[in-house]
Amino acid sequence: MAGSGPDPALFLRARRYALVGASRGGRSFGNILLREMLRRGLDVTPIHPEARELGGLPCHAGLDQLPEPVEALVVCVSPARALPLLREAAAAGVRRVWMQPGSSSGESSALAAELGLDCVSGRCLLMHLEPVQGLHAVHRWLARRWGPG
Repeated sequence: MAGSGPDPALFLRARRYALVGASRGGRSFGNILLREMLRRGLDVTPIHPEARELGGLPCHAGLDQLPEPVEALVVCVSPARALPLLREAAAAGVRRVWMQPGSSSGESSALAAELGLDCVSGRCLLMHLEPVQGLHAVHRWLARRWGPG
């Protein structure tokens, strides 16, 4: 799926982020995103329905349980699980959402638009977190040459 939505740079201007999709086992792509966001100095809080901590960080069951509001949400779960997260984001006042490839669908894009969310979908966040490294740097170069990424 080609990437869509607002300019990814707008999303990356947020000061505080929440991330859904990191697992307790530590091996999901959400865990990789969490580690990479932290490594780049971003203020990110993991959201998980059961875990109390992930990656050494306090974890919360939902956006409504965060001690401080966030400006942006990273979604790295299946499209079916993503739909309620969009509603939760809108209810919590989170306007910026990044839906990793595999998380978005036509239905989620329509819902995000209906809720008035600035939603980047179908693009890999690792292709936009500076400095872009490794294989993601190659993917970014290809996407800039031949289409969105």
